[in-house]
Amino acid sequence: MSTNASKAALTRAAQAETTSDPSSTMTLLADCGTDGSPITSYRPTFAEGAVGAPAHFHTRASELFFVIDGALQVLVDDEVTTLNEGDFLLVPPPPPHTPHAFAPAPGSRADVLFTFTPGMPRFDYLRLLGRVMRGAASPQEIKDSSQLYDNHYVDSPLWNATLDRAAK
Repeated sequence: MSTNASKAALTRAAQAETTSDPSSTMTLLADCGTDGSPITSYRPTFAEGAVGAPAHFHTRASELFFVIDGALQVLVDDEVTTLNEGDFLLVPPPPPHTPHAFAPAPGSRADVLFTFTPGMPRFDYLRLLGRVMRGAASPQEIKDSSQLYDNHYVDSPLWNATLDRAAK
């Protein structure tokens, strides 16, 4: 990856770092401030039945979703929708602090490109998340990092009910 912000930021697939847990693999593409990129972008591939992300919001960035393959079920504010291959979603910048969550749609896997703008360093969060999912770190570490990585978790009865229905 280029470290000069005046040059293009390039991540070659063969050199991209990946982090895996039992239900997903994340390819780390661009981490704002650490690789010359003004954005943060990564590409998770979620297996069928993967947990995805619980309801949360960001206070400093917009989050963009682009479904490369499969289907992704997404909560945005108080609506659940399914994004299919080729669909794009932008969760707006704050304010407001828009609660959102995501997981593969029932019976599907999902390959998704995520981008945050403005970017902020998040790769350490994704690495931590992988360790938690593998049982190598405590979920409390995720809670303790909410300010640092701008992931603020909230309760969503609608999302919880959606996940319960998918599990049946």
